[in-house]
Amino acid sequence: MVINFNLGEVEYLRIAICDDDHGDLLQIASLLESYRRESKAELTYASFQNAIELLVSMENRDYDVLLLDVLMPGMSGMQAAHEIRERNSRIQIVFLTSSPEYAVESYSVRAHHYLLKPASEEKLFPILDNLLYYYKKPEDALCIKTQSSVFSLPYGKIEYIEVIAKKLYFYLTDHGTREVTGRLSDFEQALLKRPGFIKVHRSYLVNLQCVQELRQGELITVSGRRVPVSRAAYPHVRTAYTKFLFSEAEEMEQDGRGGVE
Repeated sequence: MVINFNLGEVEYLRIAICDDDHGDLLQIASLLESYRRESKAELTYASFQNAIELLVSMENRDYDVLLLDVLMPGMSGMQAAHEIRERNSRIQIVFLTSSPEYAVESYSVRAHHYLLKPASEEKLFPILDNLLYYYKKPEDALCIKTQSSVFSLPYGKIEYIEVIAKKLYFYLTDHGTREVTGRLSDFEQALLKRPGFIKVHRSYLVNLQCVQELRQGELITVSGRRVPVSRAAYPHVRTAYTKFLFSEAEEMEQDGRGGVE
């Protein structure tokens, strides 16, 4: 299942809470109710006491945000997050935990935040404010003009671009592809100015935010596509990807430490 989002057109925030502790579930639901009243925010939520129930629900329902406990019996929240990320790159994950030890691992699934329990208004409300802003603001996008049309592709939805002969193929996080006539150089300058975009091969530009794994000679995107990495470019790509991962991990660690009372 892959959820397609048109940011700026979300009518309300759809939240799933998953925690094996019934008391924690009730507390978070109460906080969401308080947030909805105080901020007059439009949101809905559903509660689950294990990750399997959540995954089954996601086969038929779309969510924008997951409030996900890290440690649960059976399938852990971290295991569930990895499985969800393989199918959905846009959903925002907020981990709930009583320990900061998993903060570094949480960057591997590109978690939005790492919230230390007990949840409180002071901790949760700013996160919800940020998520509402994220979904309601217009998304920065690449404008593409062809002979017959003009359209835009949000930078965050572009996994990578491939050029074959005089055709450009934009591979997107929702598994879609857009084809245009042109050269890679037509968009290279604009894309390389963006954080995270890098040239990995003379025929490929990649968004590091959408890279799941880097290997010698290739990388794998979050949607499972394989992209070749040239021998000459590999050292530079490896360095850039390593810096990207460490910067994500540092942000998570800082957020985790900042939540300790």
